[in-house]
Amino acid sequence: MTAATATSGAGVTHGGPTGRDPAGAAGPAAGPADAAFEAHRVGLTGYCYRMLGSIFDAEDAVQETLLRAWRGHDGFQARSSTRTWLYRIATNVCLDQLRGRARRALPMEFGGPDEPVLAALGAPASERWVGPAPDAAVLPAGDPAAVAEARESVRLAFVAALQHLPPRQRAVLILRDVLRWRADETAELAGASVAAVNSALQRARATLAARDGLPGAPLDGRQRDLLDRYVASFERYDIDSLVALLREDAVQSMPPFALWLRGPGDIRRWMLGPGAECRGSRLVPVSANGGTAFAHYRPDPAGGHRPFSVHVLEFSAGRISRLTHFLTPELFARFGLPPRLGP
Repeated sequence: MTAATATSGAGVTHGGPTGRDPAGAAGPAAGPADAAFEAHRVGLTGYCYRMLGSIFDAEDAVQETLLRAWRGHDGFQARSSTRTWLYRIATNVCLDQLRGRARRALPMEFGGPDEPVLAALGAPASERWVGPAPDAAVLPAGDPAAVAEARESVRLAFVAALQHLPPRQRAVLILRDVLRWRADETAELAGASVAAVNSALQRARATLAARDGLPGAPLDGRQRDLLDRYVASFERYDIDSLVALLREDAVQSMPPFALWLRGPGDIRRWMLGPGAECRGSRLVPVSANGGTAFAHYRPDPAGGHRPFSVHVLEFSAGRISRLTHFLTPELFARFGLPPRLGP
């Protein structure tokens, strides 16, 4: 399979409110309300992921949202649409999670590049970083043009840029510019005036523009070719061919570690030094953050290959500009991937 024919990454499993309070208390049989709530699950997960920067946090937030909705449904008198009501709950859940918490980021946002040596790796800190998300978990199906636009709004760089916004501005921008809510709908959700919502939106747009954090463009044929060449080079462990695909200012990072590298030379030294145990690995294409990513299975001394990381690539001027290797094997279950591969 080539990189251009990535799998969808389906396979996210959820507990849910259908027929039972998710906290464990027996509830009424599944009914129309449960189906109405579930119809919004993927959209809510995408919203919470953009707000929180972590698919794990987003799924927890959606579970809490549906729990609150299930428990409060008898008091819901349709003063607003079910969609507005659910997103209002989700917004409050996200704001609660974000209160007093440092923003998630990418390693390049903290200090200069490191030396390509193992001692620079440091201690892991998973709660500090923006993480990847399977497309199937955060992008609802629909009109192809709308889905294509939505993919750009879950690009890793865009999600990281969103984290620089104050939480309420972040919510307004996502609702208005990503989900295309009207100003009056957003004002109703936020409990604010239309003028206040529009003011928050303008401030949020200005912040993202200053950080070059606006959504980018879809992959073109040249980038798909780069992906295929990247896979071939990595699986052969032909590092000279791999770094030839990189921009001169390309960066590589490996969350949950803070280490990051800049330039083909240092990336090459890492890959042939501390990273050399990745020789013999296999890459499986998955759909993540609106594009093609790769699940990296590393050789297991016991035989076969075990989950190791998820590679998310970004492009600029016909070259790979950023390699983010998420060393979080727990992500593989979120992509519906097997726990190991054969020899």
